Amino acid sequence: MPKLTVEGFPTVDVADGTRLVLAIENSGVDILHACGGNARCTTCRVEFISGEPPRMTVAEKTRLTERGLTGVRLSCQIVCDHDMTVRAISRLAGSGRPDPGRTPDPAIQPPPEWT
Repeated sequence: MPKLTVEGFPTVDVADGTRLVLAIENSGVDILHACGGNARCTTCRVEFISGEPPRMTVAEKTRLTERGLTGVRLSCQIVCDHDMTVRAISRLAGSGRPDPGRTPDPAIQPPPEWT
């Protein structure tokens, strides 16, 4: 069972194959996912401290490139299959949003094509 550490929060065990955005949210962190975890908005972005996966989905790569974002990943496009330590960048607290967004599906959306 992978371990997830979100900076500033206790480490938790995560079921293998859980989407990172859901694992973060289920561990009590108020991470944003305004587009519902579909790689459209980048509000679920995280910075990896350790355990960054080597591959990414085409949707993630496309969106990060379009937005000119570097050094971050989209937690909605990552599956927890090993230990990870991340910093949650966009949180509900202080965002001015009424909620974090629609709950993401359990499976990566859009269906992943890996680079």
